[in-house]
Amino acid sequence: MGGGAQSGTMEAINETIVRAQLRQQRIIPTKITKVHEKKQLVIFKPKVKAKTLAVFTRQLATMIDAGLPLVQSLDILAEQEENITFKGVLNEVKDDVESGMTFAAALKKHPKVFNDLYANMIVAGEEAGTLDIILNRLAIFIEKAEALRRKVKSALMYPMIVTFVAIVVVGILMVFVIPTFEKMFREAGQQLPGLTQLVVDISKFTRSHILYVIVGFILLVLAIRYIRRTDKGKKAIDTILLKLPIFGILLRKVAVARFTRTLSTLMQSGVPILDGLQLVAKTSGNKVIEDAVMEARENISSGENIADPLARSKVFPPMVTRMISVGENTGALDQMLNKIADFYEDEVDTAVAGLTSMLEPLMIVFLGGVVGTIVIAMYLPIFNMANAIG
Repeated sequence: MGGGAQSGTMEAINETIVRAQLRQQRIIPTKITKVHEKKQLVIFKPKVKAKTLAVFTRQLATMIDAGLPLVQSLDILAEQEENITFKGVLNEVKDDVESGMTFAAALKKHPKVFNDLYANMIVAGEEAGTLDIILNRLAIFIEKAEALRRKVKSALMYPMIVTFVAIVVVGILMVFVIPTFEKMFREAGQQLPGLTQLVVDISKFTRSHILYVIVGFILLVLAIRYIRRTDKGKKAIDTILLKLPIFGILLRKVAVARFTRTLSTLMQSGVPILDGLQLVAKTSGNKVIEDAVMEARENISSGENIADPLARSKVFPPMVTRMISVGENTGALDQMLNKIADFYEDEVDTAVAGLTSMLEPLMIVFLGGVVGTIVIAMYLPIFNMANAIG
C-alpha cells in the first residue's frame, strides 16, 4: 500500500466494523462519513409468495452444501432477488448474521416471511450442523404445501366464478331488463301470472333497496372476518366447514395431509415431538384441528402416546390414527407420517378432479335455471296475450 491519502466507500453495519476492516488492510482512517443510500419509495410492498420462499430456500441449501459461507450466500441471493419486500428482508437477515446473530434468530425477526415452523427447523439445523439438509427438507415441504393449496384453490375457483357471474347477470336483469317488461305489462293492463308477479316484486325490492343490499353484504363479510378473529367464532366456522356435504370431506383430507406432512418434516429435522405438535397446531389453518392437536400434546406430555388422543378427538379418520399407532410401535413414526401424507395428497387430487367434473354441469344447470326462470316469467304474459288474441 502507498503512503498517500486515499478515499473510497465501504459497505458495513456500523463505523466500528469499517475501522476494523480498514485496520486489516493496514489503512489508518482520518475521517469516516456515513453515506445514506437513496431508498426507493414503495407505496404497496409486494407479498413474499411461497414459491419465492421455496426457490430461495433451495438455492441457499445448494450454496451451503457447496461450502459457501452463510453471509456470502445471503448477500448473493439478496442481490439477485426481484421481490422488493423479500430483498429488504434478506439484507436485514444478512446484516444480523454478519453482526453475530444466529441465522434462526435473524429469521425470527421477520415472522410474516419466515414463520415459526421455518425458524424452528433452522434452529434444529444449526444445532445439529445439518443446515443444508434442513433447508432442502424445508424447500420440499414448502413446494408440496403450495401444491396442495393450489389444488384446493382450483377446486373452489370454478363455483365462485360461476356464482359471481350468476349474481351479476341476475342483478342486470332485475335492475335494467325487468322494469322495461313491467312498464309494458302495466300499460297493457294485463293481469300478471304468479311467477311473473313474483319476479317483478323481487325486481322492485332490489331496485328500491339496492344500497341496503350492498351495505348488508359488506357488513356480513366484515362480521364473518371479525368472528373468525375470536377463538370461539373461528372454531364454530371451521366446524361448519368440516361438516359441509362435499367441501367438508375435501377440507378434512387437506388438513390431514398438511398435519402429517408438517409433523413428519419437523421430526426428520430433529425438532422435539412436543415442540413439533405445537408448531403443527399453529400452522394447521383450522381451529378444530388445532384444538385436537394441542389436546393430544397435553396428553403426550403426561406420558400418553400420540395415536390415542388423536383418535378420541374424532377429527382424524380411523385409518390415520391406526397408522400413527403402528409408526409409534415400530419406531418409524416420521416415515409413517410421510406415507399418510402421500396417500392423502393423492386423495386430494382425486377429490379435486371429481369435484370439478361434478360441479361443472351442476353450476351450468344452476345458472341456466335461474336465468331461464326469469326469462320464462317475463314471457308468460306475452304468451297469454297471444292466446287471448288467438
